[in-house]
Amino acid sequence: MAGKAAPKKNLSTIKRVRQAEKLSLRNQSMQTRIKTYITKLEAAFPEKNKENIDKLLKAAVKVISSAASKGIIHKNTASRKISRITKKANTAIAS
Repeated sequence: MAGKAAPKKNLSTIKRVRQAEKLSLRNQSMQTRIKTYITKLEAAFPEKNKENIDKLLKAAVKVISSAASKGIIHKNTASRKISRITKKANTAIAS
């Protein structure tokens, strides 16, 4: 019996694996970035420094909106996160 030849490598499968790894790294990086910005914003609440909170809120909203536009998070999730941090920021400034 003649031995079977090794199966041919499917190039498109190899490429998809490569792309999936790259995209998952990008997604993970952006998710971490969102969490970091929100954490920095929440850490500024006890100080009640309006300028600092406004600056951090603007940066956090920008990162969240960017992630939503790239499809990393759903637009409703982005909207909910923005709404919640804005409400918390306004409460922190007012009190």
